[in-house]
Amino acid sequence: MEKLSLVDFDNHIAATVFTGGCNFRCPYCHNAPLVLDPAGQGALSEEYIFDYLKKRKGVLQGVAITGGEPTLMPDLKEFILKVRELGYEVKLDSNGTRPDVLASFIEEKIVDYIAMDIKNSKERYAETVDVENFDLSPVEESVKLLKKGNVEYEFRTTLVKEFISADDIRGIADWLAGAKRYFLQHFKDSGNCIREDLHEVDEKTAEEWKTIAEKKIARVALRGY
Repeated sequence: MEKLSLVDFDNHIAATVFTGGCNFRCPYCHNAPLVLDPAGQGALSEEYIFDYLKKRKGVLQGVAITGGEPTLMPDLKEFILKVRELGYEVKLDSNGTRPDVLASFIEEKIVDYIAMDIKNSKERYAETVDVENFDLSPVEESVKLLKKGNVEYEFRTTLVKEFISADDIRGIADWLAGAKRYFLQHFKDSGNCIREDLHEVDEKTAEEWKTIAEKKIARVALRGY
């Protein structure tokens, strides 16, 4: 858990809770230990987390739940409900591979904001997430679900030189056309990436790609630059 964050939940002072395990192996993932060896990272008890959240009521405004991939956790709904009982708003980060989970949370109105990663253009998705014979259809379903606008949401892509090109951004923009907001995120090597030989996209190029995406998406912004 990151006890205080000003960047993980826009316009909120938040605590960020990380879950272990993921069904992707994105080479640029900055939480490699959580993905590759979740059991070896230790875990905070719920009692510890909720004791902290109770003490910080009136200071914190929200809780961001990230990973790994949180929707893989079988008790995620119960955890979110406990957070909401304390009066906090909830932001959920997801890779979109569990649209059934997202749909149920939206229907039950237990999350306030969903941030969904768009890893690449459709043609390069399997390569980017490093999953053989990857089935993109659940991710496509999640995109359609969020675009309905029944929950506040964003799409976001991390810009890694070895994986993303201007053509990929055009493909993503066509795919997300009509979406509410889309962020192009600065890649920084945290020292905990799955691969060590990856590089950032410079700000000038990112601005050019932002212009491409703006032709199809209402609000496009750079994040982390």
